[in-house]
Amino acid sequence: MSSIPLAERMRPHTLDDYVGQSHLVGEGSVLRDMVKSGNLNSFILWGPPGVGKTTLAKIVANELKRPFHILSAINSGVKDVREVIEKAKSQKFFNSPSPILFIDEIHRFSKSQQDSLLGAVEQGVITLIGATTENPSFEVISPLLSRCHVYILKPLSNEELSLLLNRAISTDVELKKIKFKIAETEALYHFAGGDARKLYNIIELLASVAGGKGEVEISNEKVTKVLQENIALYDKNGEQHYDIISAFIKSVRGSDPNAAVYWLARMLEGGEDPKFIARRLVILASEDIGIANPNALLLATSCFQAVHLIGMPESRIILSEASIYLATSAKSNSAYEAIDKAQALVRTSGNLPVPLHIRNAPTKLMKEIGYGADYKYAHSFKGNFVDQEFLPSGISGTTLYEPQDNPKEREIAMRLRNLWKDKYNY
Repeated sequence: MSSIPLAERMRPHTLDDYVGQSHLVGEGSVLRDMVKSGNLNSFILWGPPGVGKTTLAKIVANELKRPFHILSAINSGVKDVREVIEKAKSQKFFNSPSPILFIDEIHRFSKSQQDSLLGAVEQGVITLIGATTENPSFEVISPLLSRCHVYILKPLSNEELSLLLNRAISTDVELKKIKFKIAETEALYHFAGGDARKLYNIIELLASVAGGKGEVEISNEKVTKVLQENIALYDKNGEQHYDIISAFIKSVRGSDPNAAVYWLARMLEGGEDPKFIARRLVILASEDIGIANPNALLLATSCFQAVHLIGMPESRIILSEASIYLATSAKSNSAYEAIDKAQALVRTSGNLPVPLHIRNAPTKLMKEIGYGADYKYAHSFKGNFVDQEFLPSGISGTTLYEPQDNPKEREIAMRLRNLWKDKYNY
């Protein structure tokens, strides 16, 4: 078999050969029209792994015949950025189009690294194309983000994966030596998960197990068995990312600090972005600990901010502290369940009118027609509480927040029962 990975051998070179993201590259779409016109603005491609972000950037540069520079945010610093900018300046003559700088995983660039790009992007020295798996609103500095369009890429559909499968086994030089028997594809597409690179890795793995010759059967049983036996090979490009973060989250949720720290170490040793882990801890603090220990969210948020400020290797200690604290905290998902119930109620009951007595009354007319009338100011009453209605009449008495069985929420439930008597089910 070739030493060049199948995913690289099958990488398309034109928009017409590109599979997926029709909302961006189909006829009449924004990127295709931009390429046709030659007026290319800086943009950021945001989407999951394996959906064609790097490929799309290369195709755009190829079709526009512009100099193309690539930096990976994992191993590039401010010095590398400045060197590329100087090289781009030397390649730009008079009114010639700007060279393209593609930055993979731009969300991993620090503020200073992103700042170093600003001038060149503003002056048109380079056209920036960034790729990220994380929400750029959180990870890209505002001045840079305001100068870039953001395009969202979607996971590939099963139909698109099927097209890639058939194209690979019918056109790839190495795979054409093998006879493929396609019996079932459900498991293949399930494990690929909308990721073209994963799909190609699995196909290549099936071919290598067969010795690169003879017949290869693609069936649910065969795919599952081969992946279970060769997970390390299948995961050669880091596809276990989501399995390990899942194990980490479930260990914290399950109150096992030992497992939590182990999976944290696995992520850090594997090169995971510390900010990605810190964001998950903030979500965990709200979703799985919540009202049982409100300090968890404060600590997780402080952890997120500290990781941004400090960086590695010291951030590993901050992440360890937060992970252990969250794992050993009392657990409650009552806040998570409450908002789910509330949103479901809103969807089924529609836009119910706000009770008149709690409406805002900024004008004389609004006061005259009853807005804010009979509202009782809680602080004017004993215990800073007075029994009055805050829900629309159609859903009065509906219990959305249900305290769970932990010390903090038992205390909350008792207080609510004392305040509201039989109105809510506490």
